[in-house]
Amino acid sequence: MSFEFYISGRYLRAKQKQAFVSLITLLSIAGVMVGVMALIVVIAVMTGFDADLKARILGGQSQIMLMRHGGGFKNYRLVMTEVEKTKGVEAATPFIVSQGMLRSKSGAAGAVIRGIDPSTAGRVMKTLEQLELPDSSAGKTAGQSSPQAPGIVLGKELARNLGVIEGDLIYLISPHGMLSPIGHLPAMKQYKVTGFFQSGMYEYDQTFGFIHIKDAQKMLRMGDSVSGIDIRVTDIYKARDIADQIIVKLGFPYWARDWMQMNQNLFRALKMERWVMAIILILIVLVAAFNIASSLIMLVMGKTRDIAILKAMGATNKSIRKIFVFNGMVIGAIGTVLGVCLGLLLCTLLKHYDIYELTGDIYYFTTTLPVKIEILWVLGIVAAAMVICFLATLYPARQAAKLEPVEAIRYG
Repeated sequence: MSFEFYISGRYLRAKQKQAFVSLITLLSIAGVMVGVMALIVVIAVMTGFDADLKARILGGQSQIMLMRHGGGFKNYRLVMTEVEKTKGVEAATPFIVSQGMLRSKSGAAGAVIRGIDPSTAGRVMKTLEQLELPDSSAGKTAGQSSPQAPGIVLGKELARNLGVIEGDLIYLISPHGMLSPIGHLPAMKQYKVTGFFQSGMYEYDQTFGFIHIKDAQKMLRMGDSVSGIDIRVTDIYKARDIADQIIVKLGFPYWARDWMQMNQNLFRALKMERWVMAIILILIVLVAAFNIASSLIMLVMGKTRDIAILKAMGATNKSIRKIFVFNGMVIGAIGTVLGVCLGLLLCTLLKHYDIYELTGDIYYFTTTLPVKIEILWVLGIVAAAMVICFLATLYPARQAAKLEPVEAIRYG
């Protein structure tokens, strides 16, 4: 061990004559510890929010939505065949989307109604895999002159707002009705609730209802047309490139949007929040770094005679700087290690125990705090803390190295 490290270690282990210096050192360690711990926990929670939100969004919607300028299109079967031939496309399904009013015995609520093909929708959106969705032509039995009510699948929150359970009958009122002598009449049809879906996204579960695509075509008087095609891809992060390939293949008037474009404002807000929180919490480490600088300055003042003797014995300015830089770095390292340990411990507790339940209408989804620890973020936080602590040691170490031995011994 070099003598600089040996002397620095003696300074750290020795009892300080001035209790105030020891208190500042402890506060410095505590400040770094709290800052690093808070940074790790906040970044882990924000990263968990981001990952959980992506999983829930992709479970309830397609990765690419293909539509046509000017409205629906009839040749969707041919378009689907071309889309499924595109490299990277896993599955495709047609859909019809419209707004409507749902009315039950207990109340009424506005909803986004999507007509889907049950045979292919589950391959694109995993939350629709097990749905039972008969159309109006189903349900005929011997002796029945008319079909039974077609099925409708509601989001859990929407069903709760309407006060319905499986098997209940509700009315779907659509603005796409017909003209009569007394004016425009909305279309109204009775549906039977055949099931519920839960994506985990509060807004989706409160808004969406699914009916068979044939019933949607009849109600909206669309014939054999659809609004668009939902597409699932093998790599979600290549969705934009695949969407561009599809548009190049199909040409105008088709257009497509990938899942990142459809939710870009939400993900941009989460990313900004994560960086803002990181910047704010780094200020805690900066405050602790000022404490480290203060404790080292006071240590230099207390060790003036020792520094003078060392320099008189041949210690160079570089050696003196090393002593106090090492002293400050040890303080920072202890605080950082304690902060990482406490931060990881707290993240583990948040991940495995339901400490706090979030409200769905505020946080988009009803769940407990999602936590995801990324090793690169942890290493980045540790590196940032150590750099800040190192910078805090430079001024005191420089001042110690500038001491003149004769003057220090005479007045020390």
